[in-house]
Amino acid sequence: MKHAWDVFGRDDQLGTLNFVTPERRRAAAASIRLGQTISLTVPLDTPTLPPFGRAPLQHEIYAANDFSWGDSVTAFDTQSSSQWDGLLHVSHKSLGFYGGRTAHPTSTPSLGIDAWARTGIIGRGLLVDVASHWGTSNALSGRALSADDLEHMLRTQGSELHAGDILCLRFGWPDAYRTLDEGQRDGYMARPRCDGVSAVASTAEFLWNAGVAALVADNPTVESQPGDRNAGFLHHRLLTMLGMPFGEMFDLDLLAEHCRTQGAWDFLFTSVPWNLPGGVASPANAVAVV
Repeated sequence: MKHAWDVFGRDDQLGTLNFVTPERRRAAAASIRLGQTISLTVPLDTPTLPPFGRAPLQHEIYAANDFSWGDSVTAFDTQSSSQWDGLLHVSHKSLGFYGGRTAHPTSTPSLGIDAWARTGIIGRGLLVDVASHWGTSNALSGRALSADDLEHMLRTQGSELHAGDILCLRFGWPDAYRTLDEGQRDGYMARPRCDGVSAVASTAEFLWNAGVAALVADNPTVESQPGDRNAGFLHHRLLTMLGMPFGEMFDLDLLAEHCRTQGAWDFLFTSVPWNLPGGVASPANAVAVV
């Protein structure tokens, strides 16, 4: 399997975030037109049942003394709610994690999410409203977005993908999920089916050649589900082999409305993951400045 481990060096901790240079961050400020902010993250307890059997949030408020209160999170899976998959999230069975590290995650702390916290994920964001382009998609069908589809949508909305961009894809998953009743949601979240990015090699090739710094979606997996063995596994292609961050279950609805109204699909994207040493994943803490 092709990889980019020697592009930034085998000891690299940032992956494609290296594409977000200081010059590109300064240029991203030109995407601020109104100076308004739009949150891109859902509450930490949303959805109530995280995907793939992950633990739901447990939050307690307690009296610290007779005049002040505190609170404690006694259970929380960092891969629930709006979150970043870090470089310790997936490893190739024979090749290991990004950079060829083959040790157990606890023995590979240099790849922790804290490396991204120290720089932040800050640059030009570009939104593609896939759901609107597809029109009839219900976001739970498992449809796969190809590189050709993405290029066509970019041309249609008059957008140009720049090196260093954080590419945000709205599939309309939250609305589709809300159509399920409570009983359906339990079974669905155990094994989500959703529209997403195609896992074939040409997708990874397109994103790498475009210089995409991070890939964000509003669904639980970024890539389409159920997966296709013949297509491969996009998490391996992007996270493990290229070092490209995955942002999952981001809230992109209000941003899409704003971009459609303004006729402009770029913005300043800001996110600072948890500074959790050796962490596998992190809540997104993301905001668009438009």
